[in-house]
Amino acid sequence: MAKQLMKGNEAIAEAAIRAGVEAYFGYPITPQTELLEYMARRMPEIGRVFLQAESEVAAINMVYGAACAGRRAMTSSSSPGISLMQEGLSYIAASDVPVVIVDVMRGGPGLGTIAPGQSDYYQMVKMAGHGDYRPIVLAPATVQEAVDLTVLAFDLAWKYRTICTVLLDGVLGQMMEPVELPPMQPLPSKPPEWAVTGALGRPKNAIYSFRLQAEELEKLNQRLQLKIGEVAAREVRSKEYLADDADLIVVGFGTAGRVAHSAVKAAREKGIRAGLLRPITLSPFPAQRLAQLAGQARGFLVVEMNAGQMLDDVRLAVGGRAPVQFYGRMGGMVPMTDEVLGAIEELNLATALSATAAPLPSRGGEGSFVRQPAGVRMASGEDCNGEVRNRDER
Repeated sequence: MAKQLMKGNEAIAEAAIRAGVEAYFGYPITPQTELLEYMARRMPEIGRVFLQAESEVAAINMVYGAACAGRRAMTSSSSPGISLMQEGLSYIAASDVPVVIVDVMRGGPGLGTIAPGQSDYYQMVKMAGHGDYRPIVLAPATVQEAVDLTVLAFDLAWKYRTICTVLLDGVLGQMMEPVELPPMQPLPSKPPEWAVTGALGRPKNAIYSFRLQAEELEKLNQRLQLKIGEVAAREVRSKEYLADDADLIVVGFGTAGRVAHSAVKAAREKGIRAGLLRPITLSPFPAQRLAQLAGQARGFLVVEMNAGQMLDDVRLAVGGRAPVQFYGRMGGMVPMTDEVLGAIEELNLATALSATAAPLPSRGGEGSFVRQPAGVRMASGEDCNGEVRNRDER
């Protein structure tokens, strides 16, 4: 199929339509409003449901209702809007219904700025609401990847009857790149057996998010933990660039990972054996692969557009076998390639001088530093695909 130039938000919307979304409910908020606007035009054209809700709270509960009826439902929002959806997300998780969420992150905290950020990592990866559960979280770094992962999100949500989130930042939502769209998938001929569609001629189905007895609630939690374990065993994904022979590993997701890729490429040109691991699934996290790389690496550098959130997961995976340093920009600032290259060079020098890899100067937490230089530019996306690793394939 021929490629076409599309903005990230609109490409995600069209990908969701082609993946079979039947109902979209949302509320406008930058930097994802184009996604909602695209749905407002396209969904009625093809006889599907679009509704602009009165708030994000209303939108997520409409998604919940449609999902209970067995419909492929989704919503999209940005950081403050996602915060308002947290209660509804927890109800959805407790009800074992499949839902797709798109979070186009902005800078924060508070109302923040429409500039891009990655500070929703904790919010979406660790919980996405109260209780002991975790959604699947996918993190694209290109518009094409956003298209592909949106299709995957629907597949995974329905395979595991869970929440699947496509987590990207405002750069990717607003960026225009050539994309190849997937073919249009046929809609299901009938709802799934578990759906609440009226019990005429069959035993009734019941979907609910509460368990009044502690024993019942514990059983639900145990079942959710089994589901989380099954997803972790089958669905871990990451992409790598020159990681197999690297002794310095850079870890970044989304736009930060894309910039890190360019920095790793520049480091190689200077003779520094750096490599990149870019997580595609933030949940489940590619901890096993990072643990393998810890056996060969002198050090790790985590690059994020926040104060260090994925950093915690990298440190846990590395398990103290190598120093883990951090470079971050916050509040809507995007790191430049030469900034990340400088951090790689400092890590290279520090780990070469000391077998114990003494921490670099700390400006943002132990073993981490956050710079605020003037001027920001995007890194090139050239060759940013790399090698795909799926735990099933290893």
